Amino acid sequence: MSKRPKLPAPVSQTTGRRKAAVARVRFRPGQGAITVNRKTIEEYFTSANHRMVVTEPFRVANAGEGYDVDATIDGGGVSGQAGALRLGIARALVGLDPELRSTLKRAGLLTRDSRKKESKKYGLKKARKAPQYSKR
Repeated sequence: MSKRPKLPAPVSQTTGRRKAAVARVRFRPGQGAITVNRKTIEEYFTSANHRMVVTEPFRVANAGEGYDVDATIDGGGVSGQAGALRLGIARALVGLDPELRSTLKRAGLLTRDSRKKESKKYGLKKARKAPQYSKR
C-alpha cells in the first residue's frame, strides 16, 4: 500500500450541488492546479465545455493562482458534476474574499440550480408520459 503525500490543511472548504451531483471542494495553498477525485481536471472532464464551466468562477473573479483546488464529486452525470463543482468553487472564492461576492452573484455563479428530475407517478411510464390509449 502506497503512502499518499501529506497535504496542507484546506484554507476553505465548501459544497456545491446540481441535479443529483454533490461536489466537496477544498482550497489549499498552491499554484492553481485543479484535482477532481484524484485525477487532473483534463483527465476527469474530457470535454472542453465542461472544463470551461468549472473554471468560469476563476475567470469572472480574475483569481485562481495561489490556490490548488481539490474536489470529490459523487452522483449525477458529467454536466451536473461540472455545475456542482462550479458552484463549490464560486462559494470557496467568496469565503476567501467576500468582496468577490457581488461580481460572482452578478454572473449568476452563486445561485444553486434547483432543477431536478421529476419523480415517476404510478400508472404512468415516467413522470408525465402516459401509456398508449386504446379505445377497444
